[in-house]
Amino acid sequence: MTRLVLASASPARRTVLRKAGIEPYVHVSGVDEDAIQAALGPRATPQHVVTELARAKAAAVLPALPADIVADAVVVGCDSMLLIDGELQGKPHHADVARARWRSMAGRSGTLLTGHCVLRVRDGAQVAETAADSATVVHFGTPSGDDLEAYLDSGEPMQVAGAFTLDGLGGWFIDRIEGDPSSVIGIGLPLVRRLLGEVGVGIAELWTASPNVI
Repeated sequence: MTRLVLASASPARRTVLRKAGIEPYVHVSGVDEDAIQAALGPRATPQHVVTELARAKAAAVLPALPADIVADAVVVGCDSMLLIDGELQGKPHHADVARARWRSMAGRSGTLLTGHCVLRVRDGAQVAETAADSATVVHFGTPSGDDLEAYLDSGEPMQVAGAFTLDGLGGWFIDRIEGDPSSVIGIGLPLVRRLLGEVGVGIAELWTASPNVI
């Protein structure tokens, strides 16, 4: 049975997969995202940045996976960033940064880019690789001052790309999106399905490996 390995600590990504019938084996990559982005240089396109970050995460976990997992698996790495005013925004980490971002993007639109990389692994060796990015336009509402401060106090926006969520408290302040909702949450199911197909894995195979989920 083919197992899906999620190279991410994101509970939102795991939830998306579980609701879609797949229980992933989670192994966090721990890569230095800032160092990778810096190495790509200022001429790297936003799409290239998120895709290469996803590729780095997937590659980083592969050597540390147990033998029973890498006997037959696909490793999925993802990275999300918000593109607004020509600049990529990752996790703000601090309330003052998140506050400034929300004051800048309230009532406006940005593009949530999510890079995806899929590695096909058999008998402990990588046999195929594919990667791509998804782009979804997010139209932000304008939270009141009190609502924004309460949202910041929740801690949620500090650990998510662009300082917002679609599936959590931040959903109150998203007016609409144009594109794939799952990619905004962190892992685009339509794109991952296509990438899995490119490495010869069907969704039904992954469902078979997660009988208790569906």
